[in-house]
Formats: sequence, C-alpha cells, structure tokens
Amino acid sequence: MDPILIHTSDANHPPENSVLQKTNGVDEQPLKITITLPTHAYFISSIRDFTKSMVQNMTGFTEQWAFRFQSVVDELCNNAIEFGSRPGENITVTFVSTKGKCLEIFVKDTGTGVARKTASEMQKTVEERKKMDPTKMGIRGRGLAQIVSNWTDMLEFKDNEGGGLTVHVTKNVDKEN
Repeated sequence: MDPILIHTSDANHPPENSVLQKTNGVDEQPLKITITLPTHAYFISSIRDFTKSMVQNMTGFTEQWAFRFQSVVDELCNNAIEFGSRPGENITVTFVSTKGKCLEIFVKDTGTGVARKTASEMQKTVEERKKMDPTKMGIRGRGLAQIVSNWTDMLEFKDNEGGGLTVHVTKNVDKEN
C-alpha cells in the first residue's frame, strides 16, 4: 500500500494561502463553533475527540487541559442527553475560544427529558454536592460538582426561553491550576 502524501502548496496554491497557515490569533475575534448532536450516547466519543483536538490546537491550553476539557464536555453532554432532552431530539454544544485567553463551552438541552430541572434547581444541587464528601457519595451525581466546577473558573445555568437549560462554563488560560 502506498503512503498517503499531503502537499500544502503547489503553483496554484502557495503556502501563504493554505488553511494550515491561518490561525485565530489573540487579537482576532473569538472563534465560535456550534455542534448539534442527537440525544444518543453513541455520539459522545466523537464530541470528546473533537474537544481534545480543538483545545490542543486552537486555544492555548496545555495537553493536560485538553484531556480535562474532554471530561467536562463528556459530563455536560451526558447530563443533557440523559436528563434534559428526550430520545430523538438534539443537544447543542458551542465552543467559544479566544486563543491564549479563555475557552467557553455552552451545552443546551430541550427541557423535554424525564428528569429535567430548572437553572435554580441545578445550581442548588451543585452547591449541595460540592459540600459533600466525595468518598461518601455514590458513583453517580458527582460530575458537575466534582469535575466541572473544579476544572472551570465559572459554571452557570440558564433557563432557555421555550424550555430547556443551557449550562455555561468558562476557563481562563492564565488560571490553568
């Protein structure tokens, strides 16, 4: 089998016109990527892979943080699929990256799931679980309080007009601890 060769320039497409040379620099507008996923756990591995690649290549965060963001997105998407949107509907994941400054992630559900909650109910649940000893909690129900809130600088919940919930997290590059 012949190896696959990729050429980034030719006479009609010089290197300076290559997409590989274009970046979303610090002085540019934030880069916004929105992905709509069906409410099926099958698609979670794809959004995890995308998250890792996007964080490593487009944000200024370290590889360690790329793996952490995989877990954050996994938790947010799984919650939206399991609790916030019924089967056959969609969730929306939006990434907003200002390279070298911060990453914001929004996960929006439809509010049609069997265990949907309001923004204030979710905030109360997270605050209660943050105070609990994680070793005394069951395996379920720890993600938002233990993973998401510890690996982000801001976690907030917003009720959507027409139903559903949007979870918004932010992490600043200069606070990578």
